[in-house]
Amino acid sequence: MRNEIEAKKKRSIIPATKSYGLEGPKSRMHELGFALTIFVQFIKGFRALHFIGPCITVFGSARFKENHPYYTLARLVGSKIAEAGFATITGGGPGIMEAANRGAFENGGKSIGCNIKLPYEQQPNPYVHKSITIDFFFVRKVLLVKYSYAFVIMPGGFGTQDEFFETLTLIQTKVIKDFPIVVMGKDYYEPFQIWMDDMIQGGTISEQDKNFILFTDDADEAIEHIKKYMSINYKVKPRKRLWWLFEKK
Repeated sequence: MRNEIEAKKKRSIIPATKSYGLEGPKSRMHELGFALTIFVQFIKGFRALHFIGPCITVFGSARFKENHPYYTLARLVGSKIAEAGFATITGGGPGIMEAANRGAFENGGKSIGCNIKLPYEQQPNPYVHKSITIDFFFVRKVLLVKYSYAFVIMPGGFGTQDEFFETLTLIQTKVIKDFPIVVMGKDYYEPFQIWMDDMIQGGTISEQDKNFILFTDDADEAIEHIKKYMSINYKVKPRKRLWWLFEKK
């Protein structure tokens, strides 16, 4: 009996890299299958999100509870995004993601969740009109960037910083247009502002790179900054509805 229990435990512990294909080279057929799996994931995301309209992505921690000040701030941000006529898109989970979706949902805005499949299942929050679940973090990040015209970075851990820095790098290197990034939680991100000054002094970034980011705790200032930038640089046009991938309306 003990051996059977231990065997079950071993089967239940799945290395995080297993499904990511990061455990080294495999046979060519295996690698082809992995590549096709990634392709299918992207098609799934494209089908779900192609017609959702102009979005603002909100990144942040899954760990903040409903009574936390950052949850309250993210909920207000989602509400303001809806008020401005944009869709709110998040990673679809709890914490900051739930708060932003909730603010949009409760204020009559469009609320989208792009959830991730984890070894310990992350359930989609209940405040989304449309939710998809993606198997790979890198596919989800592409989708969250691809359909967004601006990014709001709330306090968060490793995952949030990964999303923040990758988005910032894409803008800095002009891989994507320099869409506005708003960082909220000034006290939380104060060390990062100091670090940016150190990087400028060290010559690893330029002084003008600071212009990519607005630091504020004012939701109205955040949305006005985004609206002003978009009104100057972009004209959002509705996409012609050609249902080439049999998308649901």
